[in-house]
Amino acid sequence: MKFCSVCGHGVSLSIPPGDNRERFVCGSCGTVHYQNPRNVVGTVPVWDDKVLLCRRAIEPRYGYWTLPAGFMEMGETTAEAASRETLEEAGARVEVQSLFSLLNVPHVHQVHLFYMARLLDLDIEAGEESLEVKLFEEHEIPWDEIAFPTVGQTLRFFFADRAAGSYGLHTGDIFRSLREG
Repeated sequence: MKFCSVCGHGVSLSIPPGDNRERFVCGSCGTVHYQNPRNVVGTVPVWDDKVLLCRRAIEPRYGYWTLPAGFMEMGETTAEAASRETLEEAGARVEVQSLFSLLNVPHVHQVHLFYMARLLDLDIEAGEESLEVKLFEEHEIPWDEIAFPTVGQTLRFFFADRAAGSYGLHTGDIFRSLREG
C-alpha cells in the first residue's frame, strides 16, 4: 500500500499506539489501514453418494478440480456466500447445511470455510470460472488433480465422516512453503 484511501497522502509502515504490529499508517490524517485475512467460502454439494466438483477455468490452478468456492463479498453471511459461489461456479442450487470445515491458510492470508450442502436438483452447468462440472463417487475423485490442499483435506474429511456415519466440524491449519506456490 502506498497511499491512504481516505485522504490520498502517502502511508508508511509503523506500529500505531496501543498496537503490537506494523500497519500502514497515514502521516497526514492518521488513518490506520488494517489488512486482514480474506474468507474463501464454498460448499460440499452432495447428491446421493456423489460430490459435485468444478474444473477451474481460471488461475490459479487452471484445469484442476475444486469444490465450488470463492471470496466472500461485503454484506454477505458465510452461508450466503457459499450458496452464491456454488450457483456461480456450478449453476447448482443447494440447501446450505452445517459448517463442515474451517481451515486456516496463513501463507496466503486466507481462511477457507466449507459448508455441507444438498443439491436441490441436477440442473448444473459450468459457470464462467469453470471448464466443466461433474458429480463424482468417492472412487472417481481425481485426487492428483485437486486444485488446493484445503479442498483435498475437506474431501478426505467428508469421505471419512460418511464412512463413520456421522458428520462433524473439522478445523485445522494448512501450511505450505512459499516455494511450493
